[in-house]
Amino acid sequence: MRSTAGSREPTGAATRPEREGRIRRFSTAERLVHRATGCLMLLCLITAACLYLGPLAQLVGRRHLMVTVHEWSGITLPVPFLLGLLSPAFRADLRRLNRFAVYDRQWLRAVRRRRTSPEARPAGKFNAGQKLYAGWIAGAVLVMMFTGLLMWFMGLLPLISRTSAIFVHDLLAWAITLVLLGHMRKAFEDPEARSGMRTGYVSLSWAQRYHSRWLREERVTGGAADAADRRTA
Repeated sequence: MRSTAGSREPTGAATRPEREGRIRRFSTAERLVHRATGCLMLLCLITAACLYLGPLAQLVGRRHLMVTVHEWSGITLPVPFLLGLLSPAFRADLRRLNRFAVYDRQWLRAVRRRRTSPEARPAGKFNAGQKLYAGWIAGAVLVMMFTGLLMWFMGLLPLISRTSAIFVHDLLAWAITLVLLGHMRKAFEDPEARSGMRTGYVSLSWAQRYHSRWLREERVTGGAADAADRRTA
């Protein structure tokens, strides 16, 4: 690309985050989807606790309000995801999450053998654990929505009893709570990962250490983009 008036370097080079020792990990749309989904999920869990746990239900009261908020926060939970599909960056990361590479199996073997070095756990933009978590939570949310609708509209599927729907819904709610607590613990243990989700950028040294395959991919695609810019300039 040609430089604009008043600039000393090509526009692409002037805005490249690698010059400042950082690289863009998540787009604005991806961060908004993550925050909105997290808020709705937290709202679902808080209202569920107010309905399920007796002492907390007595403390909060307003059961009808809690039921209404819980139902609608659950119904709207997929909305951020669906809106995120309008973003090319979000769709690209979904493809990454849906693709299990050879080095992901190596990552899982290292976890089983309790090998913690970055060399033993190669990863692309997302490691194997993050891919498994994303797939599991997506499936769990769908099951929670299905059983929740069966509880809300009791005549929707007469062959499935409301008691069965409640049992699956409650059991899965506890499982989701435990998995989310593990997800949050991992996030708090890695400030750089939190920075990537908060600001969109991570340090090159962190990316090289924990996500070297992704950094290599970014350099290849970045080089191809620069070559294309030079040809069209």
